[in-house]
Amino acid sequence: MIGIADGACAGKDCVAIGSDLRFGAQLQTMTTDRPKVHKIHDKLFLGLSGLATDTQTMYEKLMFRHNLYRLREERNMKPTTFGHMMSSALYERRFGPYFTAPVIAGLEEDGTPYLCGMDTIGAMETAKDFMLSGTAPGAELRWS
Repeated sequence: MIGIADGACAGKDCVAIGSDLRFGAQLQTMTTDRPKVHKIHDKLFLGLSGLATDTQTMYEKLMFRHNLYRLREERNMKPTTFGHMMSSALYERRFGPYFTAPVIAGLEEDGTPYLCGMDTIGAMETAKDFMLSGTAPGAELRWS
């Protein structure tokens, strides 16, 4: 988990999200093509950094819940709704948490950007300009 960085930033009626592609243990790199940014739908993206098995499990669980929502409501989930759903999914596992640091970037129905980050137990933090997560030292300097 050393050196992982996810970041999202907002502009006028737009958002951008990015991540490194490194997958490794401590200072050993296994591969450099592991994606950590996932497309939920056209206006919602999720960046998951952390323990690879936990990020994969969390992504599959969130996609399952999003697909159920889409079948029931016949529409895509809004970014704020997705953020609250993710927060509650992480909080459910607070005594044995998933080791993930999510970043959510999306556009609301009116086109306003939505950026949100969480810790391992789902404590949400929103921002208007940029959101970072991960363990890469100095990443905030490169994003600003």
